[in-house]
Amino acid sequence: MTCHNCRAQCRHYGKHRNGLQRYQCASCGKTFTEPHERPFDTMYTGQERGLLALRMLMEGNSVRSTERLTDIHRDTILKLLVLCGERCEKVLGRLIVKVPVEDVQCDEIWAYVGKKEAHKLPSEEDDNSIGDAYCFVAIERYSKLVLNFALGRRDQTTTDIFIEGLRQATAGQRYQISTDGFVPYISAIKTTLSDRCDFAQVIKVYNNTDPEGQRRYSPPDVSHTEKVPVMGIPDPKRMCTSHVERQNLTIRMQMRRLTRLTNAFSKKWDNLWAAYCLHFGWYNFCRIHQSLRITPAMAAGITDHVWDLEELLK
Repeated sequence: MTCHNCRAQCRHYGKHRNGLQRYQCASCGKTFTEPHERPFDTMYTGQERGLLALRMLMEGNSVRSTERLTDIHRDTILKLLVLCGERCEKVLGRLIVKVPVEDVQCDEIWAYVGKKEAHKLPSEEDDNSIGDAYCFVAIERYSKLVLNFALGRRDQTTTDIFIEGLRQATAGQRYQISTDGFVPYISAIKTTLSDRCDFAQVIKVYNNTDPEGQRRYSPPDVSHTEKVPVMGIPDPKRMCTSHVERQNLTIRMQMRRLTRLTNAFSKKWDNLWAAYCLHFGWYNFCRIHQSLRITPAMAAGITDHVWDLEELLK
């Protein structure tokens, strides 16, 4: 090691409080520390501890339980979440493009930011950064790859953005798409995907005989299901949304902020978006699917090996 000022040889001069080696110049007496490795941009959190905190978040731990187990402050954990969520968003946008697909299923999963929609004050009615937050998810039936997702209100605007992103994610070959009975899907898919897909809706009809308390915490029983062709010539045997609904369960199991009846809900919209980006990046590239025995990205031919979390966040 040489001095930055006089380029003279330096000697060891103890350790820094973070464990890095310190040096002292034999000529001018200046002391300095060896270069810091900062895998998370300007954050001082070490790579091993930072990755451990992220793995705990992706396995369903809350922010505060992660704080207690890793001794990393909760504000640092949230800052780390947002940073890594941005990186995952870029990876997904770069690699999930023009993917050949056969059967796509779409659904929405509900969450909220700050407070539920019904609890908003009159002054907060026009504030879309709090209240209901629906994540639209599109999954390929056979590879289990999450092709696209969008976070917003359950309205026509968010649906249009979601379907436009799905067009960029899928190749031009013809495929079949199945959704639930949400009406805005019809105009969005007819406008954006009319040249490449056959479209059908799977509409569930529920009973209304359940007690009020049961309906409040769980959906009523399904009396029957209607399969409605909407565009093209969809195959009735492939009209299904079961796989994307099972994916919704995976999301709720792996993201603590989506667990119902707890105080772990998101307090900021950006944190919820980052958590979704991190989850879907990890799900597509790092998590081995139980039935596939490989990752969804490998099944779709995007990658040739299982990524570790460090590779995902580079």
